[in-house]
Amino acid sequence: MPELVYPSVILFAKTMFRVLDLKLRVEGSEHVPARGGAVIACNHVSYLDFVFCGLGARPAKRLVRFMAKKEVFDHRISGPLMRGMGHIPVDRAAGRGAYDEAVARLRSGEVVGVFPEATISPSFTVEDVKSGAARMAAQAGVPLVPMAVWGTQRLWTKGRPRTLTRRHLPISVLMGEPLRPGPGDDPEAVTRDLRDRMSLLLDKAQAEYPEAPAGPADLWWLPAHLGGTAPAP
Repeated sequence: MPELVYPSVILFAKTMFRVLDLKLRVEGSEHVPARGGAVIACNHVSYLDFVFCGLGARPAKRLVRFMAKKEVFDHRISGPLMRGMGHIPVDRAAGRGAYDEAVARLRSGEVVGVFPEATISPSFTVEDVKSGAARMAAQAGVPLVPMAVWGTQRLWTKGRPRTLTRRHLPISVLMGEPLRPGPGDDPEAVTRDLRDRMSLLLDKAQAEYPEAPAGPADLWWLPAHLGGTAPAP
């Protein structure tokens, strides 16, 4: 069945980025396979991360099916869009069904996106990472691609007002070399490796970010270890 909703949403997003002149940097997209299944595991600093994570896979001409909490699918506006784009609802009280659906999608050759911290990180660092991404990749026999986004928290994050019309904002999306977990690998060890790789990518994105806070009131979007006022992990 032809994709109708997803390409339209991508076109709309790219149009808005051009209007706002967002400075989008995408690096490492060659690590997203051009065909076959893959899990993309990304850090989480913003409500908009799925948009930019998805765009990170576009150079490989892949559409990413994200796992997201069921409540997003229940919303009258976001729900039809999420279903139309083929994303995967997660009922946190009964998550096995979503897990099995994701594995089936991976085995059929799709790319599944996961935020393994399971929630937005208030510290803007990579916090505790769940092992589901590693387990899915191993069970489906697909690569596990680490990803980091940075700058999106300045548009819309937990506990801060939305600034969706902000112009000229730099956004970084970095991908690293895939892990290739097998059925005999310890998922907890793979998850520790994944977290380390995500953290290194995020460190790189932060170190190379072209803007600094404008003053003390703007330090909120930097993590504490970089002199910001975000809470420590």
